[in-house]
Amino acid sequence: MMKDFLNESIPCLPFRGIIPFEKIVLHVELDGGAAEDAVKAAMASESRYIFITLLNTIDGGNHLADVGIVAEAKQIVKSSGKTRAVLDGKFRARLEAVTSQAPILMTKVKKLPRVSAKCDPLELEAITRSIKDVFVMYAALISTSPHLVSSVLTQSDPFRLFELVSLNIPIPTPDRQILLAENSILEKLTILYAILAGETEMAKLQTNINNRVQESFDKGQREHLLRESLKAIKNELGEGAKPGVSGSYTEAIKALGNIDDESREKLLRDAARLEGIPTQSGDYYQLDIYLETVVGLPWDSYTTDNDSIENASQILDSEHYGLKKVKERILELLSVRSLKPDVKGQIICLSGPPGVGKTSVAKSIAKALGRTYQRVSLGGVRDEADIRGHRKTYIGAMPGRIMNAVKLSGTRNPLILLDEIDKVAHDGRGDPASALLEVLDSEQNHNFRDHYIEVPFDLSDVLFVTTANNVGEIERPLLDRMEVIELNSYTASEKFHIAKNHLVSKQLAENGLKPSLVKFTDDGITAVIDGYTREAGVRTLERNIASLCRKAAKDIVSGKRKKVNLTAKNVVKYLGIPKYDAAETALKPEVGVVNGLAWTAVGGVLMPLEAVVINEGKGDISITGSLGDVMKESAQIAVTFCRTIADRYGIPRDFYKERDIHIHAPEGATPKDGPSAGVTMVTALVSALSGIPVRNDVAMTGEITLHGKVLPIGGLREKLTAAYKAGIKTVFIPKKNQKDIEDVDPEIIEALEIIYAEKLSDILGKALVPKIASKETVKAIYRGQKTEYTIEASQSVSH
Repeated sequence: MMKDFLNESIPCLPFRGIIPFEKIVLHVELDGGAAEDAVKAAMASESRYIFITLLNTIDGGNHLADVGIVAEAKQIVKSSGKTRAVLDGKFRARLEAVTSQAPILMTKVKKLPRVSAKCDPLELEAITRSIKDVFVMYAALISTSPHLVSSVLTQSDPFRLFELVSLNIPIPTPDRQILLAENSILEKLTILYAILAGETEMAKLQTNINNRVQESFDKGQREHLLRESLKAIKNELGEGAKPGVSGSYTEAIKALGNIDDESREKLLRDAARLEGIPTQSGDYYQLDIYLETVVGLPWDSYTTDNDSIENASQILDSEHYGLKKVKERILELLSVRSLKPDVKGQIICLSGPPGVGKTSVAKSIAKALGRTYQRVSLGGVRDEADIRGHRKTYIGAMPGRIMNAVKLSGTRNPLILLDEIDKVAHDGRGDPASALLEVLDSEQNHNFRDHYIEVPFDLSDVLFVTTANNVGEIERPLLDRMEVIELNSYTASEKFHIAKNHLVSKQLAENGLKPSLVKFTDDGITAVIDGYTREAGVRTLERNIASLCRKAAKDIVSGKRKKVNLTAKNVVKYLGIPKYDAAETALKPEVGVVNGLAWTAVGGVLMPLEAVVINEGKGDISITGSLGDVMKESAQIAVTFCRTIADRYGIPRDFYKERDIHIHAPEGATPKDGPSAGVTMVTALVSALSGIPVRNDVAMTGEITLHGKVLPIGGLREKLTAAYKAGIKTVFIPKKNQKDIEDVDPEIIEALEIIYAEKLSDILGKALVPKIASKETVKAIYRGQKTEYTIEASQSVSH
């Protein structure tokens, strides 16, 4: 327990900023010398105590005040060239003797009793209310924080009220010493009230004086004073006008190349006008930003194109697998540019499903040419100002996306990718697609005027490349200005090579793995492609490979494995049950079930079609499976055509009156449409009506007419790929699609028997398994040993 007299002398720190109470943490700035030595001596002692008291200057001499604070020296902090001591106040004490003055001041002190709270409760309540009332008036005069006022008004503890008020009003140093020495809380509050009342009266007097002085200024004097004050403040903050700004713009404008004289004169006038505008004006800031933007455009900066076809071919082959036609067209474009560098108007639109590499192809073109690359996303853009910019009179005006991309590129001839151009929208704020007409027209873009820039800029040297998922969504006038290059969905073989040669190494590097630690086997990659992806591109494939890399990294870091071999079995272990099953065909020929082929956004798929005939009916035709209008019309054509060939296949002539027909495409939740299922529907109906099974190892696609002709279809490459993956042996395609077979991978052509059909009879005669066939023939067809059996017209089958 602390005694009245401390057992030993403690260092003393004379302090001019004494606080009127003891329980406070002080941050005392030390001027070095004896003060710092005193704090260090206290920190070295067992108690760490130091005596803080007021140093009075009386009659030319220095005298220590009798009452001070004993504090615990916590630490010495040095920052920004200054030294501060952190002192934690403990109790009041009275100075009894100075025991030493050198090398540091040492004192003997006596602990004072705690401030007494014994007094008349009514008097204490009255003085606290008075202090609160006066403090509210004082706070209103000097604009004190409302939070502080609230704290004072809600304070019920007289000691805490004393501390709050005394710390937030200016109290002369002698009065602080008096308050510290006083032993009664009532007396402390009484003295504080007197000081607060005096400060309040002083604040009132100062306010009145300021009001009278303010009224003496006329309007002009007041504006001049405010302007000069604002200028001084901005200069102090480093935000003032830079000397010679207008002159620097003038020199920069005169040095611009490839700009017409009229535009140069216009910019020079703007630079001269800038000098006459007050720097505090909003117009100054607006014009300054405008000139900075215009001068910063690459008016005469070019990059030299790399005309090497070998270099371009090497870059395209190293960064992209397959895409033979795309690469060939790009090399053609580069060849023409090599022969005629000033060629204009070559605008490419890379069209294809998501994830097939449209954006990365554009990057490769820029890399092959040696041009800077900038991407402008147009998805969801619906304001014309996004293309042409905002007029600079508007607040927050800025250039359009095209000019901003040119500025960011730093050259007049960058490659600018206009991404997702098919997703440009329009509303009441204008039509961005119409604004793009000028940008992409070589006859107009040499004089392109952005609303913000206001002066013409030549965009004819810019190589524009656009991307789209569906060119049908692009405005026709805009589409006419572009050459469309189709990027088809990848086959499973292409995905395998892309994953093996590009994606695996990329994800291993991004996940901090070495090829020696994690190995993807061929069957592991194939398992990922077949069981966990169903897409046209490779984005989901890359995400699954990344997931496998992360899981492998976890096993390696946790010590479960030293190396990870990602086989098909381990892929299932890490990624879980496969999300997709391989397309399955019927195990044997069935009546009314035909394998159709469809082309979707994620590639080709095998689409079985089913037809059932109900003998006792009313001639109703039911069509289910989320089929679109075009497929429903194909079903009507199929029924009509079946009526024309009913006798040939032993089908009752009145089947359309007395029997109900139900046609269904499985996976009913998936919308389906298009005319290419016509031959599939006819084959299914003929089979269901005649009872003749359809071979389970064949698939077909083609549009039909009422006279039984087979018309060409789209997506042949994708459809044949789907048939190949499903294990189909024979595929019927329209004769007019024979020219498109060169786009199909050679391995698929070799694996499939492709039959070109001009008429439906070419398909029915080889797809149906006749009942009059021998048992040996049926068995051979079932085992896949015989793939063709022609039904002659004379071989009718009774139903």
